Amino acid sequence: MAPARKCDVLVIGLGPAGAAAAAAAARAGLDVVAVDRRETVGVPVQCAEFIPLPLGSYAQAPGVLVQRIAGMTSVLPSGVAHRADFPGLMIDRARFDQALADGARDAGAEILMRTALIGLDAGSKQATLRDPHGPLTIDYRVLVAADGPHSRTAAVLGLPRLASVCTRQYTVPLRHAHADTDIWLAPEYPGGYAWLFPKGASANLGLGMDARLEGDMRTPLDRLHAGLVAAGRVGPEILARTGGPIPVGGLRARLVERDVVFAGDAAGLTHPISGAGIAAAVISGERAGAAAGAWCAGDANAWRDYEEDIRDQFEASLARAVRRRRSLARFWSTAAARSDRFHRRGWIAFREYFDDTLDDAFDDSSNVALPRSLAA
Repeated sequence: MAPARKCDVLVIGLGPAGAAAAAAAARAGLDVVAVDRRETVGVPVQCAEFIPLPLGSYAQAPGVLVQRIAGMTSVLPSGVAHRADFPGLMIDRARFDQALADGARDAGAEILMRTALIGLDAGSKQATLRDPHGPLTIDYRVLVAADGPHSRTAAVLGLPRLASVCTRQYTVPLRHAHADTDIWLAPEYPGGYAWLFPKGASANLGLGMDARLEGDMRTPLDRLHAGLVAAGRVGPEILARTGGPIPVGGLRARLVERDVVFAGDAAGLTHPISGAGIAAAVISGERAGAAAGAWCAGDANAWRDYEEDIRDQFEASLARAVRRRRSLARFWSTAAARSDRFHRRGWIAFREYFDDTLDDAFDDSSNVALPRSLAA
């Protein structure tokens, strides 16, 4: 094996969090190596490809922005549809990730593709990786773990795996221009929901579900697809298929472990109800890269400040979402899950979701909330 390569910051994973971290650390003047096990940044896409408007400044590169979104329509089990203004952007996620990686490279980061983490000695700060030519070692000062919900970095450190749900998505032709994201809330999608996100002439049609409650995702997705074909909204062709895990357990107990900094999905920053995670990934990646720069410059409080910053921004909303998931999980297989009230309590478009004074339990025979004394 060749002598170990040395760097200030080693970034594992080149999704939005990793690329943002690599760019921020490189701009701080650090020697940065960023690696990804895939052949091409951003491929395959495992995302519904929506970003909120405040992230629009990151969608300026050619080919990133596909269309603007005006609102979100949430369809309840009864068929009642609730529309809310929810502006955002539909992007080409592969191009989005590639643009961020290009920014990191332009800032001076070295990018290595088809390179996977296979071992880590956190005590000596040495990572063992494998690229197409064999194993290699990298000695680092800081490691940024941005390698997704099933983080290999966390696994080799012996940290617990994040709870997750599974997603399955088709890209289908869109018959008519559409400016809203559509959400279906129903007991057929336990622990999740179904969606139609328009992308110009096509749309991402998918669903997320808790595999512990129901393992068959293809049947309900095909049924939804067929219904939308019959309604004349989408075409029968399936242009692409994708899917993957989404973390739903909230933040890790600690975001920094022995100079290993977790960001994005690897940190548990994806919203456990909506599945939104791109904005949090970019923000946490930039903060992680900046914290690495501060730590390497001698700031002993850099990791504490990173942890506090990320928790101040995200922990309250993530904790509420985790509470909702835990309370509703008890009732997905009961009559309560067929009620609109159940889903209004568990979905971000409704005021009930944000009202922490409401009971979290539902009687599965009457579909009404139980008093706390009976729900305990």
